[in-house]
Amino acid sequence: MRLDQRLIAEMIEPGTRVLDIGSGDGSLIEHLFRTRNCDARGIELDMAEVTRSVAHGLPVMHGDADTDLAHYPDCAFDYVVLSRTLQAVERPREVLRQMLRIGSRAVVSFPNFGHWQLRAQLLLGGRMPMTETWGRPWYETPNIHPCTIRDFFVLCRQEGYAVRRWMAIDEKGERAPWRRFPGLANLFGEQAMFLLER
Repeated sequence: MRLDQRLIAEMIEPGTRVLDIGSGDGSLIEHLFRTRNCDARGIELDMAEVTRSVAHGLPVMHGDADTDLAHYPDCAFDYVVLSRTLQAVERPREVLRQMLRIGSRAVVSFPNFGHWQLRAQLLLGGRMPMTETWGRPWYETPNIHPCTIRDFFVLCRQEGYAVRRWMAIDEKGERAPWRRFPGLANLFGEQAMFLLER
């Protein structure tokens, strides 16, 4: 299981109802079942991942976050999770609105495109940056709406979302003192995680 998924699981209260949007292979759902006694289910765009999850007995449906969240009733879940997917959806603001309509809390993780290495690659190389984690060239990447930690704080203020918890981490899970300061986290954090409420 990816580092961000382990940290997301720690944010989720045991015994709660969870919807994982972009659930991939279902690792987070399975972990929440086993370790947190959660009623967790997923929605995934990639049919091969849906098939793999269902074959392992996980409740995952084929669906698109940009269009299918509107079909879920209000307050159907305690948590709605969107891990490493926000930058790949067509309408991120609408997806966040739907998440906080159908769930009491939203947990969002995303790559921080304000990280110093990405800035340096673009400045010095003049080409779209690539990292070990985000190793696809610009013409193959699903990332159509890259954002930074600072961008996300601004969006939360504009939309009136309460940030209950946030953290910036690197891929190895290192947490340094700068993670408490949004400006420094925006520069040094490889990825970000937010727990939101309306």
